Amino acid sequence: MKINKTVFTGAMAICVAAILWGLDGVVLTPRLYSLNIGLVVFIFHALPFLLMNLFMYREYKHIKTFTAGDVLMFFLLSLLGGAVGTLAIVKALFLVNFKALTIVVLLQKLQPVFAITLAALLLGEKLKRNFLLWSALAITAGYFLTFGFHLPDFGANNNTALAAGFSLLAAFAFGSSTVFSKKVLQKFSFFTATFYRYAFTSLIMLLFVLSTGTLKSIPDITGFQWTIFAIIGITTGSGAIFLYYFGLTRIRAMLATICELCFPVSAILFDYLVNDRFLSLVQWISAGVLIFAILKLSLEKEPVA
Repeated sequence: MKINKTVFTGAMAICVAAILWGLDGVVLTPRLYSLNIGLVVFIFHALPFLLMNLFMYREYKHIKTFTAGDVLMFFLLSLLGGAVGTLAIVKALFLVNFKALTIVVLLQKLQPVFAITLAALLLGEKLKRNFLLWSALAITAGYFLTFGFHLPDFGANNNTALAAGFSLLAAFAFGSSTVFSKKVLQKFSFFTATFYRYAFTSLIMLLFVLSTGTLKSIPDITGFQWTIFAIIGITTGSGAIFLYYFGLTRIRAMLATICELCFPVSAILFDYLVNDRFLSLVQWISAGVLIFAILKLSLEKEPVA
């Protein structure tokens, strides 16, 4: 059987990007747990942005053509997808302190529920057939993935429920940013959108760390932690995003959605190999149902009549 090299290359690029995100969520970011969360998110964006300036400096030419609407879209995209979303997911990872990392990562995959809902509200897109059914199934599976057959424990010594809440906030923020990304990409190239997303997020987070006084903690960052930041910045951060969009330009969105499942699968694998943690039977079943429901949400093409 003849293989379409363009499709194969695109699919592999998205798979690698998804695996890198799984590596980041389980192995890399949790190693920075001793640092202030705001400072971590600021460096996550500032380092790649500084690197982009070395070979994407021509993107500054677009500033003089920006309208007020363009600035607003970039701001909302960066605020939600960059600042709020990353703050929430990093907070969730830090809360579980190397425990239940798989749960945090999987719950973030509820992102399409929010993206589709907001696209209907803000962009006027029609809801897909059976949207409510698959959304309800995904949310229910997320509950059992987190708590099993037990009621939520909001005790002071149990951060799982709180981490789950931050994971859902991250899913909402990233889902929202997907909608604003659609608006931005209608006018600008991916390279321009990525450059200014990192620029705006770096500025937002700079103001945040200055207002909280955490910027002064930079000298306390160890050499090991700077190494982790560098690895994330080059690989699982901007590197994975470039890989993802490189692949997305070569394959259909339906195939891309399937390739993205390498993210939760790799997260489960890394959590087992690195932290020796595995899901229980009810969590395995819930994870399968969650992924299936998200697939149905993402691949269903028929709109409501």
